[in-house]
Amino acid sequence: MAALRALLPRVRGPLRPWLFCPAQRSFASSAAFEYIITAKKGKNSNVGLIQLNRPKVLNALCNGLIMELNQALEAFEEDPAVGAIVLTGGEKAFAAGADIKEMQSHTFQDCYSGRFLSHWDRLTRVKKPIIAAVNGYALGGGCELAMMCDIIYAGEKAQFGQPEILIGTIPEWHAQQPSAPAGAGGTQRLTRAVGKSLAMEMVLTGDRISAQDAKQAGLVSKIFPVETVVEEAIQCAEKIASSSKIITAMAKESVNAAFEMTLAEGVKLEKKLFYSTFATDDQKEGMAAFVEKRKANFKDQ
Repeated sequence: MAALRALLPRVRGPLRPWLFCPAQRSFASSAAFEYIITAKKGKNSNVGLIQLNRPKVLNALCNGLIMELNQALEAFEEDPAVGAIVLTGGEKAFAAGADIKEMQSHTFQDCYSGRFLSHWDRLTRVKKPIIAAVNGYALGGGCELAMMCDIIYAGEKAQFGQPEILIGTIPEWHAQQPSAPAGAGGTQRLTRAVGKSLAMEMVLTGDRISAQDAKQAGLVSKIFPVETVVEEAIQCAEKIASSSKIITAMAKESVNAAFEMTLAEGVKLEKKLFYSTFATDDQKEGMAAFVEKRKANFKDQ
């Protein structure tokens, strides 16, 4: 999992500040973060916003950034007011990959015995929906980070790629246990998202694809102008957050199962989760509201 700053057009001078999401309201622990910025957004402050903030290195994913990201994800996961999360970067880069300087000296023994990068997949275990709002480069680990989110919105100038082959490695996977693959999964998630042929081409050549090509291939949900993509993601997150959080979590679990199970197994799980919704107060409220032609008042119970 690596992205290659050397392969990108040279950025001259500091990157412009993040201009398209003004007046952020500070998240409680934001001041303690060095590599990310957090805030609560939306009319009801029900959307957690996390911005990667290492602009001088195109938001390269160092260990410290991932640890802070995990802390923010945990805080938003535990916040009962937050119903969905938006993850974004800057105007030039969502994340241009892993920090090569940090990992280049590692040996096989370091990686295997030390569970190198074993904490990078915390995002995949968050029950609340996560939307990636991608501008600029999403390469290597940055592309994998976006793919670990549930929905990807892209700015019209976004570029996606897995260029690890160009520095003598492959898109990263790891296992927390030898029999339990987890990890960032560049070769695995990309293939599931865009199909074998395009994934193979991207992985073997290191070539990038545009936002338009990514949408056509199924990697991206929607494309927006650079300056509005974050706000659009927040609006989508607000809509998601207005539904029952417990039912939303069940729906997310069911969709994710489609990537891990056979069709028969997936349908079986879907049926169990569907039955489970009838044990909730929100199912009763939702159906009653529909029959009575009024807006549902979900209590997340």
